[in-house]
Amino acid sequence: MKQSINPRFSTLLCFILVLALIRIINVAQLSPVANFTPLGAMGLFAGAYFSQRWKAFFFPLLTLFISDIVINNVIYGGKYGFIYGGWYWVYGIFALIVLLGNVLLKKVNLKNVVVAGVVAVLTHWVLSDFTVWLGGGTDLRTQLPLSHDWAGLQQALMQGFPFMRNFLAGTLAYSALFFGGFELLKMRFPQLSVTE
Repeated sequence: MKQSINPRFSTLLCFILVLALIRIINVAQLSPVANFTPLGAMGLFAGAYFSQRWKAFFFPLLTLFISDIVINNVIYGGKYGFIYGGWYWVYGIFALIVLLGNVLLKKVNLKNVVVAGVVAVLTHWVLSDFTVWLGGGTDLRTQLPLSHDWAGLQQALMQGFPFMRNFLAGTLAYSALFFGGFELLKMRFPQLSVTE
């Protein structure tokens, strides 16, 4: 008799949902680790473990969208509208993190997870702050729009550095927890090694 639900797929999906829930809790500042986001770990995890590429992109992006809706409309009370401006940049960069997980984590081990985490975070930092600069973001020192030159881009990157640092810490910590947890589960339950 054929199983209708693949245990690996169900487990992977549960991991993705737990990461999204942690994100909502962090944004709501209901935990002592606020601003310590699991998003990088979620993208890398999905890219590494979902064998079908469409699942690797679809489920984390859907989870990101649902958590964004909850955050924007429940926690922030619709302050930024239904969804924040520039969301398409965020989702594109997040999809790139999933792709990095797929490419850099063909073999899951500590070294590869750390390298993928650092590459994903640096990519996210540069691209997201570039889009802030490109979109006319604000220079927090002067409260004026960032200048559209090298100095303005440098300022955008400097302003984003503390967020990148927190994102790096969160990505590495949650990656250790979730990659390590899934690898331990695979050792305990060999059926989780069978791709979906």
